[in-house]
Amino acid sequence: MTLIVPLVALLAIGGFQLISGVAEPPVAGEVTIGYVDKSGGFEGYTQQDKVNLVRFDTPDDATEALVEGDIKEYFVIPPDYISTGVVSLYTLEKQLVAPEDIATAIRNFLLSNLLEGKVPAATVDRVEAPLNLVTTRLTETGAIAPEQGGFGTFIIPVVFGILLVFAIIFSSTYLLQGLVEEKENRLIEILLSSVSARQLLTGKVFGIGAAGLAQVGVWVISASLLLSLASSTFGGFISTIQLPANFLVLAVVYFILGYLLFAVLSAGIGAISSSSREGQQLIGIFTLPLLIPIWFMSLLMLFPDNPIWVVLTIFPITAPVAVMIRLGVSDIPAWQLAASIAVLGLSIIGTLLLTSRVFRTYLLMYGKRPKFGEIIRSLRSG
Repeated sequence: MTLIVPLVALLAIGGFQLISGVAEPPVAGEVTIGYVDKSGGFEGYTQQDKVNLVRFDTPDDATEALVEGDIKEYFVIPPDYISTGVVSLYTLEKQLVAPEDIATAIRNFLLSNLLEGKVPAATVDRVEAPLNLVTTRLTETGAIAPEQGGFGTFIIPVVFGILLVFAIIFSSTYLLQGLVEEKENRLIEILLSSVSARQLLTGKVFGIGAAGLAQVGVWVISASLLLSLASSTFGGFISTIQLPANFLVLAVVYFILGYLLFAVLSAGIGAISSSSREGQQLIGIFTLPLLIPIWFMSLLMLFPDNPIWVVLTIFPITAPVAVMIRLGVSDIPAWQLAASIAVLGLSIIGTLLLTSRVFRTYLLMYGKRPKFGEIIRSLRSG
């Protein structure tokens, strides 16, 4: 996963360059569609960009031309069109919605005929395309902000948020599996004869964490390089993609904190689990909430400052992914970031203290997982 993610992106960019250098872009040909005017007055403007409109007297004539392949599809303007606005489209193809080019051609055809002789030609053009909205973000001093909004700043944090989920889950799962396997084959007894339980726990957490951090580091460094390469290759929308100013730092910080929290939880679960399957089921209780910000991403786009998202930003289990996604939608107040990092740090310390007791007490117990009440009593007495 460390190398595949940037390698796939690099291959996609190289493949696009190779294909675009060999193959010429296809030239869109003209499309002929028919129409039947039962309302009257729709005769002009039959050439709409690449769409040519042909008039038929009756629907039967249009249907015959459609079946014979003379037209791609046809539409009927009913007598009550002015009052209802309903137009029926007939085609031989199965469609979820009408093709965009044909729907636009029909719309402009109807508008041009309705406004002919009533308003100037320039006004007709503006009615057909009334809005081309360009948003520019300003700083508090009135200058143009270096970091603009839009989908260009949303993509990278969302993609990295998803990768962050995989990195945290995979790293903590490796720790859990290794610990349970060592417990099942009694290798843990040999290890504990040489090191203490605290040393073993610390070594596993930091060892696998260093590997995960290296993985995230490769992704973060390659993201900026691949983004600049993709911008020069693809252009267009890709060139508008930006990395938020504090993204690189926060990506590393939240991976470290998120991993430490889940690694400590995994170690505690591994200590009380009697098999790998049982451990995977228990860790799922904590990994599923990690995905909550991704499940409700559409709501975040509509309501980025909703109190729910503030809670998800500060709640330790959801904080790593929630912060990454919010970075692409809106600015996160400094106090929320500070509170989020502080709560994560305190959660790690508290979980580590509890896990250390569980680790020492149940690591050498085999065959049966202790019940929740037993764990609570051992923590109180430990």
